[in-house]
Amino acid sequence: MRYLPLTASDRRAMLAKIGVASIDDLYQDVPKRARLDGPVDLPRFQGELEVERAIGDFAQANLGTSAAPSFLGGGAYRHHVPAAVDHLIQRGEFLTSYTPYQPEVTQGTLQYLFEFQTQVALLTGMDVANASMYDGATALAEAVMMANRVTRRGRALLSGGLHPHYAEITATHAHFLGFTLDRRAADPTGTEDLIPLIDDQTACVVVQYPSFFGHVRDLAPLAEACRKSGALLIVAVAEIVSLGALEPPGAMGADIVTAEGQSIGNSLGFGGPYVGLFATREKHVRQMPGRLVGETKDADGRRGWVLTLSTREQHIRREKATSNICTNSGLCALAFTIHLTLLGEAGLARLAALNHAAAMKLADKLAGIPGIELLNKSFFNEFTVRLSKPAAPVAEALAKRGILGGIPVSRFYPKEKGLANLLLLAATETNTDADMDALAGALKEVLQ
Repeated sequence: MRYLPLTASDRRAMLAKIGVASIDDLYQDVPKRARLDGPVDLPRFQGELEVERAIGDFAQANLGTSAAPSFLGGGAYRHHVPAAVDHLIQRGEFLTSYTPYQPEVTQGTLQYLFEFQTQVALLTGMDVANASMYDGATALAEAVMMANRVTRRGRALLSGGLHPHYAEITATHAHFLGFTLDRRAADPTGTEDLIPLIDDQTACVVVQYPSFFGHVRDLAPLAEACRKSGALLIVAVAEIVSLGALEPPGAMGADIVTAEGQSIGNSLGFGGPYVGLFATREKHVRQMPGRLVGETKDADGRRGWVLTLSTREQHIRREKATSNICTNSGLCALAFTIHLTLLGEAGLARLAALNHAAAMKLADKLAGIPGIELLNKSFFNEFTVRLSKPAAPVAEALAKRGILGGIPVSRFYPKEKGLANLLLLAATETNTDADMDALAGALKEVLQ
């Protein structure tokens, strides 16, 4: 144990100080099913070259989205990222910059975060946005906690069209912070009605837009019902490119909007790192988690930037903090800002139109195949189909043919009945006609 400086007596003293009998007691809140019962089955040590070879062999087992026609979505989307984005974020002054505690020496970092906030506020149709969060799922959990603080109520109503991972992370926060979740059953048809479920104990109603299953709905009636009951409407956006074409949630009456910003400027990366977006109404700004960069003037009257609001535990007394998130996803936020700046308003609208057109073309190609039923009346670049066979083995058969043909819904809902035959498909500007023809042809074979 040459790399672990603590002795057994050191550990005993530390455990005694905090009042627990063993190291295992520190993890008592972690479910046993999530803990290992022994060391990981790996060699005790290997040389660098051997490790590189072993990891390379592991990597070859993956069928990556750049090596095959891919129609994967479900909260992470493949888009083209201009080479200029990676080139610029790897400049030393950006790549090595950290938290802007001293504004006089971090004006560049503060400025791009200010621009990022402006872009997010414009995209979502909200008054103010923060300097980013870890990802879309944790941003949503923070939004629900914020709604509890604002309304002083303890019930959150979660749509069945919300991404299951977002709901599960919010449930983890609810478990430890003492508020309750009313999580509705999966809504693959997009027909659920949440309005009758709102009561005087409801802190917030959470919906996804477009929904996890791809449905696009007018949220204005739900927003009005929330307003009348004193609840907040929280809208989660998993595919931020959709706001280049759809009505922004703020225009429909949302009180808080959270989003996953991965689609703009950030690659899939097998799940991260990503960037969470968070925007709200100005009247709620002091309950907003994270940090807010503002514009000011220096002693000489020159334009400058400062941290206007930092309601987190690193800046103020822990009991006064609205968030315990340690930092924003600065480099990913910068990538987002650079890509969106390169696109501009017209470019984003064109990108969104390309995505919708690709999805429409794919849906039309699949509609004529026996054994496939489209469940969506409306969608952006992602939709759900019901197959004549269970979707999981179909997806595996497609992968063996070199096609990443969507995600079986049962992977997200392993215990919920009636979803085994549902397949979630996404199409973006990166999908060619040849990709779609390959998927359609393969599905015809597999579904025979």
